[in-house]
Amino acid sequence: MNVNEKVEVHTSTQPTLQGPEIPIEQLVAEGYQSAPPVTKSHMLSQLVGKVFETAPAVGKRRLIEQLMRPLGLLSLVGIANGIFANMHLRSASPGSRVGIDEVQKVQTSDVIALANCIQQVSMQAVHGLAQIITTSPTLASSAAAILLVQILSKHTKTQRVDDFRK
Repeated sequence: MNVNEKVEVHTSTQPTLQGPEIPIEQLVAEGYQSAPPVTKSHMLSQLVGKVFETAPAVGKRRLIEQLMRPLGLLSLVGIANGIFANMHLRSASPGSRVGIDEVQKVQTSDVIALANCIQQVSMQAVHGLAQIITTSPTLASSAAAILLVQILSKHTKTQRVDDFRK
């Protein structure tokens, strides 16, 4: 091919989407609302994991403490190779907290496993995450945190309406 030759490029005409772009948070929230319960539980756990992943160490500690609160030692032993059971034993005395150095050892997958377990035991503890997130500017700044709070708020409202109907 000669340098002076022209190359023709054919582009296909793809239809373009018309209308305003839909925010990903809205799409996920709508997907959550229409999902079966098992998928909803998995989505919540994943969102908790994402919030944990982006949180500073102090925020991570608050999230872990909230999720561990309703579980006993035996339950904690079976989650994430017992990492939370060890934390519980070290912070079992009144007024003591989970150490920041311990929090740094926790993987996102460990928190997801903890969130999966806690949903079976106490949805109230999961709903408590919304309060922790909304009172912390550093936690509330991620898209995952905003989405988690929105979903938990809608879930709480739906639960109240269902309780009222009973």
